[in-house]
Amino acid sequence: MAISQKKFREVVFQMLYSRDLNELSDAKVLSSMLDQFVVTRKVLHQASAKVEKIFGEVDVIDSLISKFSKDYDFKRISRVERNILRLGLFELRFEGEIPPKVAISEAIRLSRKFGTPEGGAFVNAILDAIFQSEEAPCLSKPVLSTPSP
Repeated sequence: MAISQKKFREVVFQMLYSRDLNELSDAKVLSSMLDQFVVTRKVLHQASAKVEKIFGEVDVIDSLISKFSKDYDFKRISRVERNILRLGLFELRFEGEIPPKVAISEAIRLSRKFGTPEGGAFVNAILDAIFQSEEAPCLSKPVLSTPSP
């Protein structure tokens, strides 16, 4: 059973949020998520793998969020917006599979769905500022080589 990218992104966000609350992700938590999201084990494992990749880059991601959220101390950003920013920034900067504008608009959508009314504007401002800066290029983009004659 294939799921849409939107639903997959929601699962990843909720797993990020859960991990941010409780760093110990045990089998009980994953099992309850399986029931809650109504997804296959394969989808849950793919989402879990993406969460692990995000947390593998969390220091870089969090420092970028801190750098561009000048008016807010990182610790004052709500957990919902913080984890949406982590996901959006990971997709924007490290994955390279998703067009930047899609990554930003999906982060805004998640913020409107799971966060506060003004959260979407905050998430948009931070991700757009990063996208417009020199920090934007995706680190994982393959280097294209020209074919030799």
